[in-house]
Amino acid sequence: MPALFVSHGAPDLAVLDTPERGFLEGLAADLPRPRAIVSVSAHFETTRPAVVADPAPETIYDFGNFDPRLFEIVYPAPGDPQLAQRIATGMREQGQAVDVLEQRGFDHGTWVPLTLVYPQADIPVVQLSVQPREGPEHHLRIGRMLRDILSDDVLLFASGALTHNLRELFSGGMPALDAPAPDWVNDFGDWVGDRVAAGDEAALLDYRARAPHAARNHPTDEHLLPIFVAMGFAGEGWNGRRLFAGHSRGLIRMDTFSFQ
Repeated sequence: MPALFVSHGAPDLAVLDTPERGFLEGLAADLPRPRAIVSVSAHFETTRPAVVADPAPETIYDFGNFDPRLFEIVYPAPGDPQLAQRIATGMREQGQAVDVLEQRGFDHGTWVPLTLVYPQADIPVVQLSVQPREGPEHHLRIGRMLRDILSDDVLLFASGALTHNLRELFSGGMPALDAPAPDWVNDFGDWVGDRVAAGDEAALLDYRARAPHAARNHPTDEHLLPIFVAMGFAGEGWNGRRLFAGHSRGLIRMDTFSFQ
């Protein structure tokens, strides 16, 4: 089972006719069917790792001013409390403090892409948080812990964005959906893709110093942190490849990567 990093973009990915939506709708056909999914979402932020043990998570509409159709979507996938507790126990045994939350619904970083990849919502989903105050190395370690805990039939689904500068996105009015990507966005996205293809973990961990326009594309880390969990889950000497490359509204790269 590969570990995936999916750029989820804006919530309206779930309703718009775009190349990235079409890609995600066909992604499951190229994957073994998982018994369960562990979703690491950039929109689930905590000071230390937290895992959700809710047996029936609600759908959270953690956004506003988007297409009204989004507020009619419900993603009724079950949770898996036993898997959540196993993750918490395994991380604690490896020296990592972790919280178990009994109630937290699916944020749009989880349900928007999953409603396209697994629209039947018949696979249990357990959510795991990111820690914005920690860096890439911390999240790589979390991924390696999960590799020692989870069985081979669990899909690690890391959901974020390859580029994510909302201040610039909104500063001049919302760009057209098919607006061209500026060089500073593509230079960063292509650099990450090249480093993933080369298996250059050291460069990726130090992306803020080494990647072109890193701080401009990620004023804060949280939307790229899930990729490091996916890298860690794939183990040392991982192989990574880009499954899809694209962009939305010019500034948001929508790339998806697979790590094994």
